[in-house]
Amino acid sequence: MDLRKWWVVMVLLVLINIQNYYYGAKAAPQVPCYFIFGDSLVDNGNNNQLSSLARANYLPYGIDFPNGPTGRFSNGKTTVDVIAQLLGFDGYIPPYSAARGQDILRGVNYASAAAGIREETGRQLGDRISFSGQVKNYQNTVQQVVNLLGNQDQAANYLSRCIYSIGLGSNDYLNNYFQPLYYSTGRQYTPEQYADLLIQQYTQQLQALYNYGARKFVLIGVGQIGCSPNQLAQNSPDGRTCVKRVNDANVIFNNKLRGLVDQFNNNDSDAKFIYINAYGIFQDITANPARYGFRVTNTGCCGVGRNNGQITCLPLQNPCPNRREYVFWDAFHPTEAANTIIATRSYSAQSPSDAYPIDIRRLAQL
Repeated sequence: MDLRKWWVVMVLLVLINIQNYYYGAKAAPQVPCYFIFGDSLVDNGNNNQLSSLARANYLPYGIDFPNGPTGRFSNGKTTVDVIAQLLGFDGYIPPYSAARGQDILRGVNYASAAAGIREETGRQLGDRISFSGQVKNYQNTVQQVVNLLGNQDQAANYLSRCIYSIGLGSNDYLNNYFQPLYYSTGRQYTPEQYADLLIQQYTQQLQALYNYGARKFVLIGVGQIGCSPNQLAQNSPDGRTCVKRVNDANVIFNNKLRGLVDQFNNNDSDAKFIYINAYGIFQDITANPARYGFRVTNTGCCGVGRNNGQITCLPLQNPCPNRREYVFWDAFHPTEAANTIIATRSYSAQSPSDAYPIDIRRLAQL
């Protein structure tokens, strides 16, 4: 099947799932629950009650979302919202801050804007829930699952069939390593050393998740941060050329994260790990924007300054009207249109490089 035909099929699949989602087709989801760990790319409201500059619970955020602003850093859905639909879930996975009772049996979103793998990451923006904090919150959820299902064996069996999506690391570069005014890591470590440090801490948290029942892991790589409107505004001579030193550091981290998948999968454990190549998917979108219906790849749909990349969208700011043609919603985050493509290719790989060794669709079937 050629690329264009494949893309038409995948768009139809997304539309069918979304139609089922809104109009009541109640097929059982492919997995019993979906747990999400991450940062602002997938935060759906956990930062709303925190004392933080990293919040998005105001218009124009959510301008195209059914419920309006929710705390999502996009005009509409995030990647995990679309993945949840593709997995067959009826409704969005709730944020930890709002998940109660039986709701948690469908999964919980623990993501927190500005969060990183390192504890100090993002501190200049105020409160946030680091990766280790998100894992602690998950451990609290597991105790509730045990109570709901009656005993630890039943809970363990249930959780072993769920998907665990982890996407952290972006802020460890954007709001740590490449922020010399606030952090010394860029002077202390080479990109190679820093990536090793991140992977070491990442591994510890994955082990903690495993110890609390996780068996199907989706590790999402860091995107092309050096191509974000923020980095183009600050460090690109022409506002179009991506910042190589940032992207090079991201590639080093991603290669080690992909290696971690092999390491865990070769350990003869009962867990299965996959890697999602967000960097490569994004690279394809920006290299071939017209193929995906995009016209603007280097500027946020709303924001301030050069490339709309100096800061995020201002409250009640009027965003661009043609949001479907923009890859970026603000200085850092993709539009719903871009999120939908990234999510669709993560769920069902278009290219062999999209997911390794298998995609989310096949992981769900195991």
